[in-house]
Amino acid sequence: MNRPTIQPAWIRITHWINALAVVLMVMSGWQIYDASPIFPALQFPASITLGGWLGGALQWHFAIMWMLVANFLVYVGLNLASGRFRRKLLPLTPKSLAADLVAALRGKLGHDDLARYNAVQKFAYLAVIVDLALVILSGLAVWKSVQFPLLRTLMGGYDNARVVHFFAMSVLVAFFVVHVAMVALVPRSLLLMIRGR
Repeated sequence: MNRPTIQPAWIRITHWINALAVVLMVMSGWQIYDASPIFPALQFPASITLGGWLGGALQWHFAIMWMLVANFLVYVGLNLASGRFRRKLLPLTPKSLAADLVAALRGKLGHDDLARYNAVQKFAYLAVIVDLALVILSGLAVWKSVQFPLLRTLMGGYDNARVVHFFAMSVLVAFFVVHVAMVALVPRSLLLMIRGR
C-alpha cells in the first residue's frame, strides 16, 4: 500500500530551489561584504565566498536574486492559495511554543509523525518566511536606494539598510545551520523532502 504524500512536489521543488538560492546569495553576499565591511573586524575567508572579486560577486548576487524572489513568491503564493499555511503552521500559541521548546532542550521532543509540525518548527518556519521577506526588502533598499526612498527611510537610511540586510542574512544562515543539524538528527525528514512521503 502506498503511503500518502506528505510534502507535495511543489513544496519539495521550491524548498530545494530556495536552499540553492540562499547558499549562492550568502556566499556572493559575503564577497560583496568583504569589499566594504560593516564591521571592519569581521571578514569572510575567500574559500567560502563566491565571485572572486566585487564585480563577480555582484553579478552572482543579482542573477540569483531573481531566482530567490520568484521562488519565494511562488512558495508563499501556493501556500496561501492551498491553505497549507493555515493547516501546517497554525495555530501557534506561546504556551505550546514554550512547552515544545523545553521538550526540545531536554531532547524529548518527538518526531514520530513527520506530517505534523511541532510548535518550535511552526515558529521557525514562520520566522524564516518573515526573515526572507526582510532580506529581500532590505536588499532592495540597498540595491535601488534612490528608486525606493520610502523603503530606504523605513530601514533607517542606506547605511542602516545594509546593517538590516546583514543581520537578516545572519538569521537566515543560523536557521540554515540549525535546520541541517535537525535533519541530521531526524534523517527521515530528508527522505520526506526528496520523495514526498
